[in-house]
Amino acid sequence: MGVVLNILTLLGSLGLFLYGMTLMSEALQKVAGDKMRSFLAAMTTNSASQIFTGLLITAIIQSSSATTVMVVSFVNAGLLSLVQAIGVIMGANIGTTVTAWLISFLGFKADISVLSIPLIGIGFAFMMCKAKRKKSIGELLIGFALLFLGLTFLKDSVPNLENSPEVLAFLQSWTDFGFLSVLLFVGIGTLLTIVLQSSSATMALTLVMINNGWISFDMGAAMVLGENIGTTITANIAASVANTSAKRAARAHSVFNLFGVLWVLVLYHPFLYLVSKIITAFGCDNPLVAGASSESLLYSVAMVHSLFNICNTLILVWFIPQIVKLVTKLVKSPKEEEVFRLKYIQGGLLNTAELSLGQAKAEIIHFAELCRRQYEYAKEALNTTSEERFDQLYKKLEHYEQITDRVEFEIAKYLNEIAEGQLSEESGRKLQAMYKIISELESIGDSGFNIARILQRRNIHDKSFNQTMINKLNYMTKLVDAGFDAMIVNLKSEFSKVKDISNAQDAEQDINEYRNNLKEEHLLNLENNTYSYLTGVYYMDLINEYEHVGDFMINISEAIIEIK
Repeated sequence: MGVVLNILTLLGSLGLFLYGMTLMSEALQKVAGDKMRSFLAAMTTNSASQIFTGLLITAIIQSSSATTVMVVSFVNAGLLSLVQAIGVIMGANIGTTVTAWLISFLGFKADISVLSIPLIGIGFAFMMCKAKRKKSIGELLIGFALLFLGLTFLKDSVPNLENSPEVLAFLQSWTDFGFLSVLLFVGIGTLLTIVLQSSSATMALTLVMINNGWISFDMGAAMVLGENIGTTITANIAASVANTSAKRAARAHSVFNLFGVLWVLVLYHPFLYLVSKIITAFGCDNPLVAGASSESLLYSVAMVHSLFNICNTLILVWFIPQIVKLVTKLVKSPKEEEVFRLKYIQGGLLNTAELSLGQAKAEIIHFAELCRRQYEYAKEALNTTSEERFDQLYKKLEHYEQITDRVEFEIAKYLNEIAEGQLSEESGRKLQAMYKIISELESIGDSGFNIARILQRRNIHDKSFNQTMINKLNYMTKLVDAGFDAMIVNLKSEFSKVKDISNAQDAEQDINEYRNNLKEEHLLNLENNTYSYLTGVYYMDLINEYEHVGDFMINISEAIIEIK
């Protein structure tokens, strides 16, 4: 019974950690907004500032695991790019070495989890407010607190090795196998860190074993290397409930540490010799010589940790683009996943307004294609008979609506920057047309979610469409698809050369005529009791929503031709 309880406690701790991660990520998206995004972008504009940011945060909160988890949540919320995240993680790896020095000097480790309950209290107070922003701040604080509580419970729910390190004294007999012992202790360090969910806890154990003389300095150094592998598991657990970009950030952490361990193992004895030279330069005993003081050994292990992460960062900071490519291959994007990401507007304004407008146009075309993808999911939601699949599609359509809002805002912000420069008369007209186009595309995104809500209301009231109604709705979606084809063709054309939008006009006319036919037919069906009144309401609401989409699409083509 006790074993079962321990397993359930471990699973519950993991669940609390993951829930805190999810709550924090979702609250970040609500509360952080563009101010937080701009702040993070300013703090992580280049590799040096990214590394410094990670180092500073980790040195303050005394947990690289917590920093990497926060970085994963920032990536998940779209507040950090993958490149920025990798730089911050590199800094976090350096920052975590401060803990080893504190333990060596003071035998003390700050535990931020003691703040969790007060944070939940503050968060609950915010949750009682009526303002949505304050409620979101409350969710963020509670998520942050639960994240640390989860980490603490994870450590407390495993065998209590920290309080009883004597159980590891038998490791002393495993130190006489040459380089095989080094690899063995790397594995032990990795395993202990995975179990304890804290590289700092494993570091404390390593220092205890060194101090008690159970293992030599070179075995302790091997355990430190293992700890750097094991610590990556926390971010990977956090990323298990996150999007693809967050998973890639966690994998980048693993790639960074694994590469470092490999090159240090290749140069293991020269690396330890360098550490001994640095330590003896400060007046301490040589840790590689028998009889070295425990103080010297403790400082040497801390130096191994610091030197490993500093050297590894100095090497890999030049290869961040290659790391990004590697983790992109390791973690492929699922076909169904969509996250907010501008594809063309990334590096700011180009040399001329005309080139910048071209960049904005490319982004608008991408925006239009993203809207079209939303309607593919809407069509699937219309035809599915699975309640579970409909719920998945509903969430996806809601997510797309949020994405279209965000994309419209980002493109509009870029257009505002263009407007501040010198524009020709024609460029000015293009700019105004683009404002109108992105507004109509955002309306298309809203309509896509409206379709999902109509279908959800139909399901809540336990109504369904007969096959004839489904067939007619599918034909309407085919007409809307033709409208998307025409709209995107016109968007891809050279705006100044578009003289004829008959393709879009024909598509819109077909949608209108079919809507009118169905409207007349609907009245007859109600008279003949072909279907219930409420079913007919949802049916015509869908037809009218699709017709509104046709209006938005023709407005886009008209905005293009009005440029002339």
